[in-house]
Amino acid sequence: MEALLSLFEQSSLAQWMRVSRWGYASVNTLHVLGIALLVGAIVPLDLRLLGWWRNISLEPLARLLQSAAITGLLLVLATGPLLFIGRATEYAAQPLFLIKLSLIALAITNALVLNLGSGLASASALRLRIAGGISLLLWPAIVIAGRFLGFVAD
Repeated sequence: MEALLSLFEQSSLAQWMRVSRWGYASVNTLHVLGIALLVGAIVPLDLRLLGWWRNISLEPLARLLQSAAITGLLLVLATGPLLFIGRATEYAAQPLFLIKLSLIALAITNALVLNLGSGLASASALRLRIAGGISLLLWPAIVIAGRFLGFVAD
């Protein structure tokens, strides 16, 4: 594993991420914009799943917000590895990084189970509240873990 991480760090793309002020800044900015789009769409949807704003129909709101969230997630998934490869061995050695990846996997699984299982339209109110509550805990925790990762070292 160490060899693979070292290989990532030695790649020309990783070197560019480390030495290019504008390259790193651009990728980091796109990552933050992706997070903003993702979390900014997920939080109101989760609140609706928890029972807030019952006068707003869930299905059209979910279509709109899930599209925005998926766009943000794709942006984050595209830029995150670029930020990682510049300091791959350092990040991989931090337990917080593994926690962050685990939380991301849980959050995506939660969304998939809700949408691919019974679906929003046929899910019970309890199932919607559970999924919304889990999501509302996981996504902010992921953001916090990501922010701490850049500043906390073992």
